[in-house]
Amino acid sequence: MTLKEQITEDMKTAMRAKDSERLGTIRLLLAALKQKEVDERVELDDPMVVAIVDKMVKQRKDSIAAFTTGGRADLADKESAEIKVLEVYLPQRMSAEETVAAVKAIVAELGASGPGDMGKVMGVVKTRLAGKADMGQVSAAVKAALSGA
Repeated sequence: MTLKEQITEDMKTAMRAKDSERLGTIRLLLAALKQKEVDERVELDDPMVVAIVDKMVKQRKDSIAAFTTGGRADLADKESAEIKVLEVYLPQRMSAEETVAAVKAIVAELGASGPGDMGKVMGVVKTRLAGKADMGQVSAAVKAALSGA
């Protein structure tokens, strides 16, 4: 079963259980998936679905930061609940140590030596670690590896 099919099944389950919060989040996700398919005229595969889910989680985290700053804990809590629903569809994340080790291996493989190679390294890292690692951690690890730290 593809990830998209799993999400559709989870929507049906949420409907039967009358779980309105979960249902609303899953519907938002399916709408984003459908929008991507229509815009680009493609059939989404699992890596593409993971990328969309990852993007939605990042948007929710940004919103939480804004709502917390604005003193709107109620809206921040709602976003946190949506993140919990969305994270179910992401693969197991790499730990910070695993991320650093993977980045160091890629830097060594490419023979990158300084901050000028950041773009080249990030291009390879994004393709290999997309959906597996938090890209914020990856970026910090790449900077550290290229600065010789």
